[in-house]
Amino acid sequence: MIPLIFLASLLALPVDTFGAPTDVIPSQRDNLLAKYGSSKAQKRSTGYNLIVDQEYDSSYYGSLAIGTPAVSFDVILDTGSSDLWVASSSCGTSCGTVATYNPSSSSTFENLTTPFEITYGSGAAAGYVAQDTVQMAGFSVSSQGFAVVDEVSTNMLTSPVSGLLGLAWQPLASSGQMPLWQTLASSNSGTQLSLLYTNDSSAQVLEPGGVLNMGYTNSSLYTGSIDYIDIPGTPSYWYIPLTSVTVQGNSVSITSGTTAAIDTGTTNIAGPASSVEAIYAQISGSQPATGEWEGYYSYPCSTTVNVEFSFGGATWSMSPADFAFTQTSSTECIGAFFEATTGTGSPTWIIGDAFLKNVYSVFRYNPASIGFASLSSVAIAENGAGGAVPSATIGVVSAAVTNTSDAPRRHALSASLSTLLFLAFSAVLLL
Repeated sequence: MIPLIFLASLLALPVDTFGAPTDVIPSQRDNLLAKYGSSKAQKRSTGYNLIVDQEYDSSYYGSLAIGTPAVSFDVILDTGSSDLWVASSSCGTSCGTVATYNPSSSSTFENLTTPFEITYGSGAAAGYVAQDTVQMAGFSVSSQGFAVVDEVSTNMLTSPVSGLLGLAWQPLASSGQMPLWQTLASSNSGTQLSLLYTNDSSAQVLEPGGVLNMGYTNSSLYTGSIDYIDIPGTPSYWYIPLTSVTVQGNSVSITSGTTAAIDTGTTNIAGPASSVEAIYAQISGSQPATGEWEGYYSYPCSTTVNVEFSFGGATWSMSPADFAFTQTSSTECIGAFFEATTGTGSPTWIIGDAFLKNVYSVFRYNPASIGFASLSSVAIAENGAGGAVPSATIGVVSAAVTNTSDAPRRHALSASLSTLLFLAFSAVLLL
């Protein structure tokens, strides 16, 4: 089992004197290394669900509902893992004050009596596999498989998050269950799934984080066409070829056949040590970080760093502000790229939110592929807009929309989406 998840965001993180979480980068490194080393769906066209930016852009959570009657829960949204799990009412003190799922309160609950256990860099979770009705963003799936967790490592969950929703493919699921999105897609229920996240250079512990769209690509949030790259081989991770990385206008050597996982559950960008070293060699004054920052590099904050990626199609730029992940002194910053060695058969690069904030991204079911497009002025204008943090809902928050060119933003605006800060990332699972 190779679990995919970034859970540093679930911890209560201390903040350094410059306002950045001091534990985020080391935890991200450890968690990433640990991570990569038959239901009936109700048909519905589209829907959306407001999401939240947690712990300074470390992760993003949305809400879904489980059971009959439906009870809502906040869960991390992660395209780098495949299990849905929530804390059980029998979890005890290790789950703290988070909202918990009570199986005895649901008339549609079924215990499959299969043990569930998963280990992350930040801890472990254990329980059993069950089925129940799950609702999200206007869709409802009966007998959806998920894990009921009654044991977690201390401090793994921080209120209001009660669990995690994996959005990768079934082969990665420790529970063996088909992921919620894949249940919908394989049943021809017309689902597409979009995640629009914040891009805020001064993000806080909790703030509005965007919107989860299911059923369409939002044409108001990107310009031009979507450039799709097929997933090579049988899908498990959401991964595609990485063909070039350019830093300060200079090309960095990339091994032929290199692949990169596109992972919303990872904050920054991980790559092989030799490639990361070559990246920072283009930045004057950079040097390997030490101690808890081992594997990362520091560089002068006064330096504007320009990075571009290509995945076999168009070239995509990364904002210099997103390259500068955190500041460790009055003059020194820590870059968003860090060294990591993934397991055999895993992608060698992990591309997280630091890049995905800069593009509109699409995750397509059939043919399995990932697409990127340029952000529209509408999406960019939402950055830094502020607003209230949305609460968990039962997930049915949008009327059906059948015309994708109309799907949009006006529906979201009616639910205060105009106050959201877009990472401007869209993970769209297309049939």
